[in-house]
Amino acid sequence: MIPEEILRKIHLIHIRTKHLVNDIMAGEYESAFRGRGMEFEEVREYLPGDDVRTIDWNVTARMGKPYIKLFREERELIVMLLVDISASGQFGTVKKLKKEVAAEVAALLAYTAIRNNDKVGLILFSDHVEKYVPPKKARGHGWRVIREILSFEPQGRQTDIAQALDYLGRVVRKRCICFLLSDFRASGFEKPLRLSNRRHDVIAVPISDPREYELPKVGFIEMEDAETGRDMLVDTNDRLFCKRYEEIRRKEEEELQRLFRSMDLDSVSLSTHVSYVEPLLAFFRRREKRL
Repeated sequence: MIPEEILRKIHLIHIRTKHLVNDIMAGEYESAFRGRGMEFEEVREYLPGDDVRTIDWNVTARMGKPYIKLFREERELIVMLLVDISASGQFGTVKKLKKEVAAEVAALLAYTAIRNNDKVGLILFSDHVEKYVPPKKARGHGWRVIREILSFEPQGRQTDIAQALDYLGRVVRKRCICFLLSDFRASGFEKPLRLSNRRHDVIAVPISDPREYELPKVGFIEMEDAETGRDMLVDTNDRLFCKRYEEIRRKEEEELQRLFRSMDLDSVSLSTHVSYVEPLLAFFRRREKRL
């Protein structure tokens, strides 16, 4: 049984994402992600303004007047959502937890893809793959994606992105669009990420919280690493400590973005304290310009 609180969250996300898909996202997504190619559909008589390169000369010779070939885009794509559900996703200090942002974004992407007749699959992972939902495009599939992300209780606490990417390579043989939603608090994933990006179209979606970059000035606080359980007592009024903390986190972020650029891998950074809609729209528009 799913707790009533989780059911309410699922219902709210369903309503919110459905509105965004219908009013904003669907057209942007379709423009940003093209189909696999063009498929012949039919011929029709040539009209002034038609591209002469599409003239079907065999039909034209047979009919005694020009005819052109019409094609349609082979639209159906496979979209895989790789969602980090490790313990660090339970962190959030402003509006939402990182896990909740991941759930809403994954739901939005799922509904948008399904509306565009694409298949959507889901891989939930911590320090191992926790759940695999094969790609489908049924109407209720987006609802299942939200439900699994919000209600699934992971066995692992830590993060192994490399294992999730290896699993993706085994279960999805065709080229797919892969959204990797995580806080990227992990190591050893560089090589698997590079290999996956060669085979698939991988988009990294780092999710962070403001307090991961700047500590509040509230004196002594006990900090716990959500994934390892280690405790640490720190003085947030210690300017040298806070400065060092912020420098380390900024450096980690810069190195992550540098890694993405070195792989020519698309990314869109999100935070728990601001809307994810504008960053996603900006990302879709950048993609469209490159096509």
